[in-house]
Amino acid sequence: MRTRTLALALPLGLVAAFGVAACSDDGGDKPKVGVILPDSKSSARWETADRKYLSEAFKAAGVDYDIQNAQDDKAQFQTIADQMITNGVNVLIIVNLDSGTGKAVLDKAKAQGVATIDYDRLTLGGSAQYYVSFDNVKVGTLLGQGVVKCLTDAKAAKPVISYLNGSPTDNNATLLKQGYDGVLKPKFDAGEYVKGPDEAVPGWDNPTAGTIFEQMLVQKPDIAGVVAANDGLANAAIAALKKQKLNGKVPVTGQDATTEGLRNVLAGDQCMTVYKPIKQEADAVSRLAIGLAKGEKPTAPGTVHDPEGNRDVPSVLLEPQSIFKANVNDVVKDGYATKQDVCAGDLAAKCAEVGVN
Repeated sequence: MRTRTLALALPLGLVAAFGVAACSDDGGDKPKVGVILPDSKSSARWETADRKYLSEAFKAAGVDYDIQNAQDDKAQFQTIADQMITNGVNVLIIVNLDSGTGKAVLDKAKAQGVATIDYDRLTLGGSAQYYVSFDNVKVGTLLGQGVVKCLTDAKAAKPVISYLNGSPTDNNATLLKQGYDGVLKPKFDAGEYVKGPDEAVPGWDNPTAGTIFEQMLVQKPDIAGVVAANDGLANAAIAALKKQKLNGKVPVTGQDATTEGLRNVLAGDQCMTVYKPIKQEADAVSRLAIGLAKGEKPTAPGTVHDPEGNRDVPSVLLEPQSIFKANVNDVVKDGYATKQDVCAGDLAAKCAEVGVN
């Protein structure tokens, strides 16, 4: 195919929903894209948002596609990749389970002449031609600023802050912590806040997070604020706080703006969440993938440095948004969550108070 350069135009305000696995007919020489999602338990987004948006974009472009979920199984992740390469994908998009597994898959695809893109998580030491994600340091910064706002509003004095970090094998978790440390470390150093327990949650596993946080509360019963790295971890912490009748008294952060997270924010059990408009991310990666599949050479607006590979990866980084109780409607208005789900049951009055419509 003739190679040409295609500038990447980024969408600004875009929406969300959910979908199911899909792939189109085998079109012979028709361009084909493979996507490997990581799991369905660490965050609801992979199956309720990313799958749908990617499917819609590939269908609209007339590109064959195959979207599969590795369900947090490294062996299955590699098997899926091998099958996709054997079945003739021109482009492989991965959300790695860890950098080691991701690198092996990317290198094998590259050796077979398959174009590759890291989606949401950068594979350290990998060989992906592009990286598409949100600015994860900024997400972490918003988490840190969020817990500070809620503690300031509560007039907390020298609060003990605990960290419930994401998986130690996920580079995003490292970037998130870099962001909230940047906000909170100066407060620890100044004696305004007290640094409490600081633990990573293997595989972003929510039940494990609950166990870890219960142990934190035994160690430091006076925890007054929790920086949880996503809404699933936040909900696990909230469940432990409820057992001690501390929910609503101890601010907890989160990210992903899941329906559960938004309901916790409305109920007052969660301080805030960070909204990442997934459709923007899915549209950006599909635009790159479609261009590559058609033999084009897309350009990306920026780069991210991979310290292990010592290279700058052409990248698209999108902007996240803080969501507190007062602006939950921003997520509903964008179509990422529905009023019916967010406001169900005893939260109808809370929704009315803050104008969710």
